[in-house]
Formats: sequence, C-alpha cells, structure tokens
Amino acid sequence: MASATYLSNPVVTVATVDLTDMCSAATVTSLIEALEDTAFGTGSRTYTAGLANNEITLTFYASYAASETYATLQPLVGNKTTIDVQPASGAESATNPKFTLTDCYLESLPVINASLGALSTFDVTFTGGVLTIDTTP
Repeated sequence: MASATYLSNPVVTVATVDLTDMCSAATVTSLIEALEDTAFGTGSRTYTAGLANNEITLTFYASYAASETYATLQPLVGNKTTIDVQPASGAESATNPKFTLTDCYLESLPVINASLGALSTFDVTFTGGVLTIDTTP
C-alpha cells in the first residue's frame, strides 16, 4: 500500500512576520457551512453549500520581545490580517502547498498562560476570510 507522509515542520507567517521559530502547532481548517435544503416528502435531510468559514489555529510560545509573538499578535486583536502556513520550507508545489487565509479575524489573544516549570504557550484562532492554496513555485 502506497502512502505519503512528511515530518511536521511548517512555515508560519502572521501579517508578514515570520513566527515559525515561535510556533509549535498549526491547524488549517477549510469549512463550508451546510445549509439544509430538505423538501417535504424526502426521507432524509439533505444539504447544500453555504458560506465559507475557514480558520487557522496556531500554538505559540509566549515571548514579549520586539517582533515576537505578543508584539506581533496584540495589534491584530479585533482586526483583519493575512496568515500563511506551508507544510515545509521551500518553494510552493503540489506536495508543499502554501495555505493563505486573507482577511481573517483575530477575536482574542490570551496574554498570559503560565504553569510552574513549563514553557508558556497560547493558542490563537484566526477565523473567516478567504482561503487560497498556492501550488505554483
């Protein structure tokens, strides 16, 4: 049985700032809302595609230094931005597509998430916007 796998090492750019070295997890979700279009006399529910509601969730290490996570993300709360996530460094291709979420919205930012003896991390979720997939080098 053929399979293709890759070692997770994505490239993450938030509002043109490369935060790859501060990111430990990335999830890009393409979602099209389901609208029910079931008619009378139908024996089961049916659906049709509605609006896209894409999202990207990123886990960052907390850093308050200039050009790091807090300094980059804090001004984005309540605003739209663009996020790029690519599975690995290198040129875009069919096996290394770049996912770009344009005009996505950051609703909240956990400013401190601390535990004794652990590296501080926080999750941020960017919602909405237009998801494009670039496979051209």
